[in-house]
Amino acid sequence: MGTVAAIGARADVTGLALAGVEVRVAEDAEAVRRALRSLPGTVTLVVLTRAAAGALGAETTAPAPNRPLTVVMSS
Repeated sequence: MGTVAAIGARADVTGLALAGVEVRVAEDAEAVRRALRSLPGTVTLVVLTRAAAGALGAETTAPAPNRPLTVVMSS
């Protein structure tokens, strides 16, 4: 079974660590891209804040067999 990771601003994702989510704080677009690239292969679900998803664009968050399932947090 894989792990879950969350990427976004500190205020939006830090609390998810209490549920066992691997949190990657990323406060700007470049940090979001770096955080996504640095995820280990064991991650099967990525939770993004709306801002993080906007930084990545639709192509990066669209389903694909070679990347983990990606969801965007609602506001």
